Amino acid sequence: MAAQVIDGKKVAEEIRAEIRASTERLAARHVVPGLAVILVGEDPASVSYVTGKEKACRENGLRSLEHRLPATAGQDELLALVRRCNEDPEIHGILVQLPLPPHIDERSVIEAISPEKDVDGFTPINIGRLVLDDPCFIPCTPAGVVQLIKRSGLVTDGAHAVIVGRSNIVGRPLMNLLIRRSLNATVTVCHTGTRNLAELCREADILIPCVGRAGLITGDMIKPGACVIDVGVNQIEDSSHPKGHRLVGDVDYAAAVERAGWITPVPGGVGPMTITMLLWNTVQAADHGCGAD
Repeated sequence: MAAQVIDGKKVAEEIRAEIRASTERLAARHVVPGLAVILVGEDPASVSYVTGKEKACRENGLRSLEHRLPATAGQDELLALVRRCNEDPEIHGILVQLPLPPHIDERSVIEAISPEKDVDGFTPINIGRLVLDDPCFIPCTPAGVVQLIKRSGLVTDGAHAVIVGRSNIVGRPLMNLLIRRSLNATVTVCHTGTRNLAELCREADILIPCVGRAGLITGDMIKPGACVIDVGVNQIEDSSHPKGHRLVGDVDYAAAVERAGWITPVPGGVGPMTITMLLWNTVQAADHGCGAD
């Protein structure tokens, strides 16, 4: 029997309905959640992503305040802008679109964001709070993965979750989320030094690849009936597609769907959740300063 497809668009819309209810409640208190989006340069992927965030804000009752700097902007100029956003009471969340131009120290910029407005969950203070299981802003993609699992009714208590990838944006925070007592999974993290990747993947009740390598996870690497949450996004050539290319995940979807119990598609799985959780974090910041769970 083919796997049950977890529809990220549907789950994201459920959460956005909750967000709209929250923004309406805040509006009655004359509070409009404000998200400052800072873009340096004109990278097409970043521009497209920022445009999508701005549209999502408008549609869900948030105010998007866009700040665009040229690619030649200096680090001091960017840091000064971040400080102004930190001090602006109408801004509840700050997002600096990554990657930044190579002449700017990314870590210094992230560390300059006030932890109370760090709706991406990337500052050292929020990362530390995540590790300690304290209230914090959780990075948006890991938060979205957890929501997909929870809202699909999947049991994490005692489950063996295998994460393939150890980035600071997805793999590591996701590990810290899944081992929380509230989720109670046993977690294995695989990476480039893992020698028995296929064997470990076959042990996973919940398999989460987040590497960015098309076809990395083949069908025979999936435990029958497992839940597969594919975070990878890869562009591959496809002459049959109108654009000459298409997006795929890290998983061989055609093979995996015949073996897994649940699976997310790419696109349409984790992707819609990332911006949704950014909105969620911003509303939480405007309301009472807590992060998403």
